[in-house]
Parts: sequence; C-alpha cells; structure tokens
Amino acid sequence: MDDRGSRAGEAGLGKDPLVFAHRGSSAVLPEHTLAAYLRALDEGADGLECDVRLTRDGHLVCVHDRRLDRTSNGRGRVSARTLAELNELDFGSWHPGASSEDAPTDVPADPSRTRLLTLDRLLRAVREAGRPVELLIETKHPTRYGGDVERRLTTLLREHGLLEPRPSDPVRVTVMSFSALAVRRMRVLAPRLSTVLLLEVIPPGLRVGRLPFGAKIAGPGIGLVRARPQLIPALRAAGHQVYVWTVNETNDLDLLLDHGVDGIITDRPALILERLGR
Repeated sequence: MDDRGSRAGEAGLGKDPLVFAHRGSSAVLPEHTLAAYLRALDEGADGLECDVRLTRDGHLVCVHDRRLDRTSNGRGRVSARTLAELNELDFGSWHPGASSEDAPTDVPADPSRTRLLTLDRLLRAVREAGRPVELLIETKHPTRYGGDVERRLTTLLREHGLLEPRPSDPVRVTVMSFSALAVRRMRVLAPRLSTVLLLEVIPPGLRVGRLPFGAKIAGPGIGLVRARPQLIPALRAAGHQVYVWTVNETNDLDLLLDHGVDGIITDRPALILERLGR
C-alpha cells in the first residue's frame, strides 16, 4: 500500500475505524465554524470533514449549502458573494450551541461560533493542533465555477505544504465529491492525495464494488448501506476502503463495525468515540 492511505487502511485490519467529525462537532456547535472543529479535536476525533465552495472573488469557504439561507442570516448563493460580504454575516446564531453556556444574555456570541470559516483558516488550525489529523475536504458540485474549485484547492494545499504528503506528516488531506468528474480531476491535479467518491445511490452503469476514475475510497451514505447490505462487502472485496456518512446512531455504528469499515463520518464524534471505548 502506498502512503496515501496507510493510516486509513490500518483501520480495516481488525482495528477501530477512524472517526471523522462531520462539519465539526456539529450536533453540539454550529456546523463549519472554527469552534465546532476545535471541539471535535478536543473530543478526540481522528479527523475532520468539511465542504468547500468558491466565493465570487475566488476564496474557498467552508459552507455546505449552495444558498446562504439555512445556516446564516444572509440570502442568495454563496458563489455570488465576495469574502468580505460573507464575513459580515452570522453563520451560527441559528444553532442552539452558538451562545456560550455561561455567558450573559447581553454578551455577543463567540465569533468562533458564528463567523464564516475559510478553508485557509481551517488548514492553519489543524496544522496548529499538534497531533495527527485526517482532513476530508468535499468539493461541492455543480457550481458555476466548475473545475476552478479543485484547481484552487490544489493551489491552497500546495501553499500549506499538504499537496504531497510524507509518512511523517501529522496532517493528511483526502478530497471527496459526489461528482466522479471532480474526483478524476483531483487525481490528475494531486495524484498523491487519496480521493473518495461519495455515494447516495448506486449510479446507473456503476458495477457494485468497482469505483470509476481511479477513486480508491468509497463513501456511501448510511441509508444506502442499510438498503444494500452487500455493498460494503463488495467494495472491500474489490480492494476499496469504505468511509460511511452520516453515522449518528449506535445501532448504525454496530452495523458498520460488523462490516469492518475504515471510517465513520458523524455529527457526534464524542458519542461514537465513547461507544468505541476511546
């Protein structure tokens, strides 16, 4: 096995799966905020998962939805705003965890729980963590910027020294997408990074167990795993690692442990880690 997936590959060899915090510890704190990611690291998560989109002026920001309405006090598309415009918005007060538990009601919310997070800032945070961190970055598609998302991601990872990982590097990046074309694009731009093809359904023409375009890791949703009980055994028989999202219930965790999956992506990393006895 090459060094792209060495640590992840160990998880399926009779060891616990890696636990990834989905958008941070997002059941406790607002998703995609710096506070949610730092909380996940404090809870002991092996890695973090984030979604990235490009702003109108070319910055990668950690936002899941195409539109701003659900997770901010803004409206319209993320891609139509500049970074400066997005920095004026509140990305956390909608969530019960936005306010500090012991803070007076007249004190403004902690900025780390409400401010937009750029991927650049998240990369700096994981590099400053002082311990191994596996970072899953999902590029969102379709987008008006097409392949510019992956090209800008490649540039940013190079600036952080994360584009060509070495076995001794504490921070490791894996790039994910539901778009097979985006996965192939990353394999061309950054051949030494691991890639995950995310699956909500089995795409037409895709033979079960075989991933297209050189993707090494399968990323099925837990609903698909429940509906297709032979999916994980087929993927593993074909030599693929398997990361499953979004796993928040202990009965689902037990199912995946029986299958020997390599990674668990969850909104509740503390719960999953406790269940694993960690």
